[in-house]
Amino acid sequence: MHLKFIHKITPLIVGTLLIISVIGCGTSQKTSLWLSQEEINQFPTEGESFENVVRVANLGQEADISDQNNDHNNQTYAQALLCARGVDDNFCVQAKKGLQDVIGTEENGRTLALGRNLLAYVLAADVINYKEEEFMNWLDEVRHNNLEGRTLISTHEDRPNNWGTHAGASRIAASYYVGDEDDLERAAKVFHGWLGNRDAYSDFSYGGLDWQADPEAPVGINPPGSIRDGHSIDGVLPDDMRRCADGSFQWPPCKTGYNWEALQGVVMQAEMLTRLGYSAWEWESKAILRTVNWLYETTFDNGSNEPAVGDDRWQPWLINFAYDTDFPTERGTQPGKNIGLTDWTHDRERP
Repeated sequence: MHLKFIHKITPLIVGTLLIISVIGCGTSQKTSLWLSQEEINQFPTEGESFENVVRVANLGQEADISDQNNDHNNQTYAQALLCARGVDDNFCVQAKKGLQDVIGTEENGRTLALGRNLLAYVLAADVINYKEEEFMNWLDEVRHNNLEGRTLISTHEDRPNNWGTHAGASRIAASYYVGDEDDLERAAKVFHGWLGNRDAYSDFSYGGLDWQADPEAPVGINPPGSIRDGHSIDGVLPDDMRRCADGSFQWPPCKTGYNWEALQGVVMQAEMLTRLGYSAWEWESKAILRTVNWLYETTFDNGSNEPAVGDDRWQPWLINFAYDTDFPTERGTQPGKNIGLTDWTHDRERP
């Protein structure tokens, strides 16, 4: 049975009972998975951020979800945003075509590509309420498709690095959208376990353990107060840091782009789950904020910190939005590997 969440249900009593039965461990319920129509209506239709959304909507990419570097997903997402904002009906036609064209293109790919790409398509469908039967059936099934021995769901539950975090974000979005309440609850527990609550979930397959605060109890983000050889590793992503150089602990640490790439999936899991009633941004003593603080406050082996750059520059907008922080931001951000355009959608300075 497909679950209809609170923003699809009008009677207050039915909505309240649904929240209690499905996501009773959460704290607050908002009106949508990602962006409500009321929020979208406030987005400006001029300025650098808006012009960048139009640019992405007109990239001219073709659907291929098996290509982990393909930007058709963000193109379709941008078109859906502009459609929902009422900018031009042609964007509605283009967004719907993008959602039709992507069906089946995951074949011969890997779950890394599926994890990166699927999220934006689901959010595009969500903001324009696209429920065409063929798309919905595909979305339900693609979570379970075997791609080189893995599925989207098994990748989320097995890989405690960028592979798993991207898979988790797409899994949460897809399971929500098709109404699979059991899998959504399961995905939330997996994410909570990755953040450090091993009682919630701990069945990941970790690589080298040199960056783990406790190698006997490995986690996705090191717990508060973690120290190694007199240096803070509080907030470190151990399974992504072990992919830097030879994987062994070293100080100063070497830089790896895997930290911010993994965070792309992490911040999206946190935001979507928060909107669905979980206090995910707060879990494990604000684990995500501790990670970002470590990246900005640590001096790495090249003599500088590790800020968000390139296709990660959309993340500080969302992190600042969630935590009311002031990490550096820039407008006109390029799309990330899974989503982007948050300088238009999550500008907390906007009235």
